[in-house]
Amino acid sequence: MAPGTADGRTEVDRKGGPGHTVLLALLAAVPLVKVAWTVGGGSHTREVVTTMGVPNLGEVLVGMVTTRPLLGSLVAVVTSRVVFALFAARGAVPRGRSAGAVARTVALTLVNPLAMGVLCWVFYGPWWGLAVALVSLALRNGLVQEYRAGRRRHPHGRPDTVALAPWRLRLVAAEQWAALLLTVVLLPLTAFAAALDGLAWDTVLRCDVAAGAHTGQSRLIELRREGNGVVGWDLHAQEVVNGLACVKEESLRVRPAWWNS
Repeated sequence: MAPGTADGRTEVDRKGGPGHTVLLALLAAVPLVKVAWTVGGGSHTREVVTTMGVPNLGEVLVGMVTTRPLLGSLVAVVTSRVVFALFAARGAVPRGRSAGAVARTVALTLVNPLAMGVLCWVFYGPWWGLAVALVSLALRNGLVQEYRAGRRRHPHGRPDTVALAPWRLRLVAAEQWAALLLTVVLLPLTAFAAALDGLAWDTVLRCDVAAGAHTGQSRLIELRREGNGVVGWDLHAQEVVNGLACVKEESLRVRPAWWNS
C-alpha cells in the first residue's frame, strides 16, 4: 500500500474517524428527537427541555442506552473501536516483538472490549455482554493487523511491518466493511428507531396531581425530583406538573411508535 494512503488512514484515526463523527452527531440529535416525538413536538418539546435543562439532555440518551440492549451494544462496540483507533494512531499501543511488548499489546487490546462486555452484561445479561466483547475484540484485531501490514502508518515510524497472507488481508478488509456498516448504518438506524419507538426515556409514574381545587391521578414521565415529589410531564394534560405520592409503572409505553402512528 502507498505510504500516503497509510498516513491518511492514520490521520483519520487520530481525529477519531467516522465513528467519532457519528457518535457526536447522535449525541446531539437523538435526545431532542426522542423528546420531540414522545411529548408531541413544538412547544411541548421546548417546555420539557426548559424544565430539564439542556445539560440534562444527556440523561435522555442514558435512559435510551440502558434500556435498549441492541442500541447499547452497538454504542459499546463502536466506542471501543473508536477509542482503540484513536490511541493506536497516537502511538499508545506498544510495538516490537519482545515478550513484554507482545504482552502489553495483548493487554491493551483486551481491556476495553472486556470492560464494554462487562457493562453490557450488567445492563442486558450475559449473552449481550459476551457478544459485545467478542465483536469489539474482532474489530480491534483487524486494526492491529492493518498496522502490522503497513496499511496504517505508526506515528513513530513504520516498525515490524510484515506481509500478511491473502486470507488475513481478506479478513482485514471484511473487518473494515463490518466496522463501517456498524458505524454509519446500523448505529444511526437503531438510535433513531429507539427515539421514535414511543417509549419514555425515563421512569413513568402514576402520581397525585393538583388541578385547581381538584386532585386526581395522572401518568407522568419523570423529569426531576423535587422535595418529596417529582416534576414530570403529564401525559394527559400535556404540561409540566408537580406530582406527589407517586407509584412507578412497569410499562414505558406512552404513545404509538412512529411507524405505527
